Amino acid sequence: MKFALITALLISSLGLANVSIAASVEKGKALSETGNCASCHGAGLNAPILPAYPKLAGQYPEYVYYALRAYKVGNSNPQFGRNNAIMTSQVQPYSDQDLHDLAAYVGSLPGNFVIKK
Repeated sequence: MKFALITALLISSLGLANVSIAASVEKGKALSETGNCASCHGAGLNAPILPAYPKLAGQYPEYVYYALRAYKVGNSNPQFGRNNAIMTSQVQPYSDQDLHDLAAYVGSLPGNFVIKK
């Protein structure tokens, strides 16, 4: 028992614990609508208006959160940030919780990915 407690404390102090963030799919849907994500990513966030824009529906929420967070960081951290003028400006008003909610919503949508051979 003592060993398990010490191990848990050590892992959490190192930031290695998997801390789950409660995310709201409903709030993410509302944020997606007010942010007008479909204007570029298309109906159901699965029919982009240009080939350069990704299909979002069905993506792993963890990946979507990471990508949104990287756009928010932008050029201020070249090892983490992503540089895209449109996405960088789109995510600036959102809190970290908002990004988790958006990611949960995107992950809840059915995706239709096609793997090209």
